[in-house]
Amino acid sequence: MSQPARSLTVLGSCGAWPEPGRACAGFLLEYDGFKVVLDLGYAALPQLLKHCPEGAVDAVIVTHQHPDHCVDVSALARVRYYLAREAPPIPLYCPPGVLDVLRTLEPRPDPATVFEVRDLAEATEIGPFRLEIALLPHYVTNLGVRLIAPELTVAYTGDSGPGPEVAALAVGADLFICDATLQGPSPETTPRYVMTAIEAATAATGAARLLLTHFWPGSDRTVSVVEARQVFAGEVIAAEEGLVLSL
Repeated sequence: MSQPARSLTVLGSCGAWPEPGRACAGFLLEYDGFKVVLDLGYAALPQLLKHCPEGAVDAVIVTHQHPDHCVDVSALARVRYYLAREAPPIPLYCPPGVLDVLRTLEPRPDPATVFEVRDLAEATEIGPFRLEIALLPHYVTNLGVRLIAPELTVAYTGDSGPGPEVAALAVGADLFICDATLQGPSPETTPRYVMTAIEAATAATGAARLLLTHFWPGSDRTVSVVEARQVFAGEVIAAEEGLVLSL
């Protein structure tokens, strides 16, 4: 029996706002023909449309309501409404605050008519994946996710501060997608709601590969990779728009 096709495509890698030519948080995970989007922040939709014309995906997961993670879901709603109006609604898994943001951006058509909105905290399966979620430290409710299919586990933090919950999310993951917003030593401020590259790498100890993402605009990403490699023995990769990883 042949192995299912498995890949992860980086749609966006910036935190806060996109640098020129880049986008904010967004990933396309494909497993045996099933396509699920993980977050869709500023400027991530054009990247998605390169791979999925008319926004034809099977599900969307949004970890939290900050616009650098969800604002282009509104743009995806417009694409689906005008170009694929007769298609079934796309399942959208998210915390409740995300729908409030989308309705504020564009109340008509109501996002709940373009998407089949489901509470991410209550979901246990998405297509071929078993889903596990973790509440991670952030300014608003942020749900990290583990997507588990035969011979594949992908974990994603969304946006998080350091804590034992992050390390638990990474355990056993073939690929751990982790925000590494900052560089250098850990800030002394508390509570902490974003991570350094070293903190991301420390949390990733239980994973096989680490994909650093959510870089603060203007950061030298090679510095983040060098810092992460100080504490993580596996492969460390810096997210870049258009990067495709075989899983």
